[in-house]
Amino acid sequence: MANHTKTITINDDDQKLLSNDLYNDTDNAGIDDWIQKAVDGKINNCWKRFQREWTTKLMDDSSFTDPIPSNKSDFIALVTARSDYKNRKTRYDEFNK
Repeated sequence: MANHTKTITINDDDQKLLSNDLYNDTDNAGIDDWIQKAVDGKINNCWKRFQREWTTKLMDDSSFTDPIPSNKSDFIALVTARSDYKNRKTRYDEFNK
């Protein structure tokens, strides 16, 4: 599995604002930690929604007779390989035609 590194830019004023609320030393580790935890939280919420939505769809699909994977990677691979799977961009594009 690949890791994806993203770079963000925070100006000095915004850094000072964040440092007012977040424990942050001169190396900005506090801001870095907060950003990582915010992304981790978003990923966790996306996973919960994805798992809930697709477990229901798979259980209601009479043509689907395989076992539902119990681990995250296999579950995601199964769902995203299905012909009826559409990611957010595809759903948005179809809705806004």
